[in-house]
Amino acid sequence: LQQFSDTGSRKEHVKITSESKPGFLERLSETSGGMLMGLVTFLLSFYLLFTNEGRALRTAKSLDEGLSLVIPLDSIHSVSQQNEGRLVHLAGALSTSKPLFDPSYGLSIQAVKLKRNVEMYQWVEYEDSTEYEENGEIKKETKYSYNTEWKSEVVNSRNFDREIGHKNPSAMAVESFTAVSPNVQVGSFVLSKGLVDKIDDFKQLSLSNLEDPHADVTRGGDYFYHSENPRRPEVGDLRVSFFYAGLSGDDPHLGSADKVTVIARQRGDQLVPYHTKSGEVLQILYPGDLSVEEVFQKEHESNTVKTWALRAAGWLAMFVGISLMTRIFYTLVDWFPVVRDLVNIGLKAFAFCVASSLSLLTISIGWLFYRPLWALLIALLSVVPIVFAKSRVPPKKQQ
Repeated sequence: LQQFSDTGSRKEHVKITSESKPGFLERLSETSGGMLMGLVTFLLSFYLLFTNEGRALRTAKSLDEGLSLVIPLDSIHSVSQQNEGRLVHLAGALSTSKPLFDPSYGLSIQAVKLKRNVEMYQWVEYEDSTEYEENGEIKKETKYSYNTEWKSEVVNSRNFDREIGHKNPSAMAVESFTAVSPNVQVGSFVLSKGLVDKIDDFKQLSLSNLEDPHADVTRGGDYFYHSENPRRPEVGDLRVSFFYAGLSGDDPHLGSADKVTVIARQRGDQLVPYHTKSGEVLQILYPGDLSVEEVFQKEHESNTVKTWALRAAGWLAMFVGISLMTRIFYTLVDWFPVVRDLVNIGLKAFAFCVASSLSLLTISIGWLFYRPLWALLIALLSVVPIVFAKSRVPPKKQQ
């Protein structure tokens, strides 16, 4: 281990570590471990791709079922027994029984949620590493730099390469928290916990109309500072900001109560989850005043985005798995630079084509029980990457 002196400032230093270049057997051993990890990743990709297709199709089927059964309510201010147990659609302003308070800072608001966000001024370590070969050794040069920033989580300075001069407190004197109203309604209907959880469009609360709550707390903009000089904070100083979601009463500074659209099952005066025949749960809430068609269109779009994101994740997992499992061929020839580079390109192309074909084949199996014709078309499509790869290979010369 060789360590250079500081670069003139206590906020930055460089460390160089060196180790002997691994031998052939050592690299082969590392590759074998990678092959096992690749096999696990490869098998997990099949599970992810297959279950994702079933989930996507069940969700789409449930949404179609919900759209065919949902009943728009004539009034949100009266509970009709005729709709008991049925899937209903309603839109209206949020209301809560009483305001949410933070007595420590003399703050209250009529909202569904109130979040206190506490940040501490702390040291943060950054690493920038480069590796190079010198005299048959692998050397790693790491530059460590330190900066002071506001952070919501405690940064553990014990993990720093150099804690001296960059020590953070081990805890915050004030904690963050989120208060949630115990009773949230739209008209005469009480929202379930699942629906309340969906009200998460937080906005920062302006503190301009509030006084400083304590002698040791100073207001600056939309923050309360636990600091002797907020303009020049020191490590360990705190700043506190507040956020709210679901304004549920008319406020002279924030405006009128937020409107939401809900689709759920009516149980008495409660709005609760609706279980479809496909086994999925419908419990939908969106901000604003939306029609039934608009709500279900948004849900279908959300399902599509989630499906494609998981397909991409499944394909990537399969590509990485195949790459790790075939890495041994690269290790066997890494003594010869030109051959090594050609093999590397060939293995990447192989992994790409096989991952694409197997992903499409797995997706087609997932569709088999729901839409057989589409499953057949996707299965035929899975052959294309292999055919394309074979067409790129030049034919052998005749002897």
